[in-house]
Amino acid sequence: MIAEIGHYALVLALALALIEAIVPMAGARWRDPVLMGVAGPVAMAQFLFVAVSFAALTVGYVTSDFSVLNVFENSHTAMPLLYKFTSVWGNHEGSMLLWVLILALFGALVALFSENLPASLRANVLGVQSLIATAFYLFILFTSNPFTRIATAPAEGRDLNPLLQDIGLAIHPPLLYLGYVGLSIAFSFAVAALIEGRIDAAWARWVRPWTLAAWIFLTLGIAMGSYWAYYELGWGGWWFWDPVENASFMPWLAATALLHSALVMEKRDALKVWTILLAILAFSLSLIGTFLVRSGVLTSVHAFATDPTRGVFILVILTAFIGGSLALFAWRAPLLKQGGLFAPISREGALILNNLLLTTACGTVFVGTLYPLALEALTGDKISVGAPFFNATFAPLCVPLLFAVPFGPLLAWKRGDLLGAAQRLTAAFGIALIAIAVSFATAYGMSVLAPFAIGLAVFVMAGAATDIVERIALFRQPLPVSLARARGLPRSAWGTALAHFALGVMLLGVTF
Repeated sequence: MIAEIGHYALVLALALALIEAIVPMAGARWRDPVLMGVAGPVAMAQFLFVAVSFAALTVGYVTSDFSVLNVFENSHTAMPLLYKFTSVWGNHEGSMLLWVLILALFGALVALFSENLPASLRANVLGVQSLIATAFYLFILFTSNPFTRIATAPAEGRDLNPLLQDIGLAIHPPLLYLGYVGLSIAFSFAVAALIEGRIDAAWARWVRPWTLAAWIFLTLGIAMGSYWAYYELGWGGWWFWDPVENASFMPWLAATALLHSALVMEKRDALKVWTILLAILAFSLSLIGTFLVRSGVLTSVHAFATDPTRGVFILVILTAFIGGSLALFAWRAPLLKQGGLFAPISREGALILNNLLLTTACGTVFVGTLYPLALEALTGDKISVGAPFFNATFAPLCVPLLFAVPFGPLLAWKRGDLLGAAQRLTAAFGIALIAIAVSFATAYGMSVLAPFAIGLAVFVMAGAATDIVERIALFRQPLPVSLARARGLPRSAWGTALAHFALGVMLLGVTF
């Protein structure tokens, strides 16, 4: 009975998603406040029904209900309770249910915390979000139903892959999905803005917190996955260029570029068209990652082995949302009003350089991951693209990007002073040179480039610290004054410095 409740709750969530995809958007079109007001309550109800469906599947695992095919194939009575919980998303069907649960959660959060949004924009955002949800509800119900029954219930289940019976599975996939699916909000905001034909700095202020939240979860998910792979599979503790890992890395690169681009749009009302495109591409890459992992086209240690029918269904979803959003962008983007002007040497210029290098790096990963698949589909020839390709193409783009990171926060908006920024980074340069010298003097047998990479990492970390030191006038003012200024710094300044410092820490890990 519990499984049937879960199944019908999912059907009702589909019905609500269809209502929310049509009624509020029609209301926005006709400027009808009653129809637009439907969006919020329906989004909350939709999340409630998906939560009931997910809870029903969880109950099936906890009670070892082997009459449910999904439970039979991925659980066992002797399995510890923690892993019965994590088994819910340790398979294709259950993980897709988690996917739509998080999608509905973000829709409900937008409905809950977006009362200050213009009514028409709010209605269109929630409408687009429900269109995405509708597609994936249909995908689950028609190709990946987690509530399928077995006529005669077996006495025992088949158990879960031992590699997946790990605390890492309890943390890694949910965090990753919160990042993947969270980018759908930026996508929905972008499409809604294109529908309305109005994009301004206020739009960037609304979309940045959602993008930042998704980016944080995606970062944590990738980090947790790297650590899990390190002790479980012995991959070496950092990026392995596995195709499935690339599927999460590409949206992360695009989301990082989007965060910086949205900052320019918010502060200077510039880069509007580019920011909208990045919002579309970031979630599009998440959808591509979903296709790669679940279509069976990739051979990977942790891809879901699925039948081609599922891959075709996801490919249709991909084509509809990516193709539709890019077509809308091509139609509406030329009509958007461009923002303010700025000099090449400025904070805006530094952020544009950041965007160019990040998107180019994302492009190299995209080509390296998908080119073998495209070649095999077109010619039947099989080639392998591995670490040598990615290291040779990705690393040269990261070096100038990392070198430029400390300069960006020290440059002024609109017109900056590059020489002045370099002078303020003199101490950081000196510390980096000492690190290079110490590395050469103490390390034997390492690559000749390793000390320079260590020096670059130290420069990035020291540069992040320099930004804070400059802002609080440390060593130039009495200590109590500097501490008072530190307490008064905006949280964004601390967040920027922490994220940039972490880049240096990551480079140290990669180098070692």
